[in-house]
Amino acid sequence: MDTQLIFDAVADATRRRILGLLVEQGELCVCELTAALDDIQPKISRHLGVLKDAGIVVPRREGTWMFYRLAAPLPAWADALLETLSRGAVPELKADLKRLKGMNGRPERCAA
Repeated sequence: MDTQLIFDAVADATRRRILGLLVEQGELCVCELTAALDDIQPKISRHLGVLKDAGIVVPRREGTWMFYRLAAPLPAWADALLETLSRGAVPELKADLKRLKGMNGRPERCAA
């Protein structure tokens, strides 16, 4: 795992918001992230690609849905860094979680 790639990935505010949501929710579909961040799908997918290339998230396809979750195992220092995102390091997280909760038509999940 490339330490520099991880730091480069978390340097972006949108990616920190995505990671904060994944820390809180465990796994989310691209459509859920789009709704939570109130942003367009291509931008969210591009940021997810950066996080995937850094080894921080892993995708899972379920039918037409693409879900993402945090990679495991991550180094202990990376886990600690990601945990801080849900403890105030992402000021937008509360509003993002509220938009996610209010999302209509969230996809059902099969056992991962």
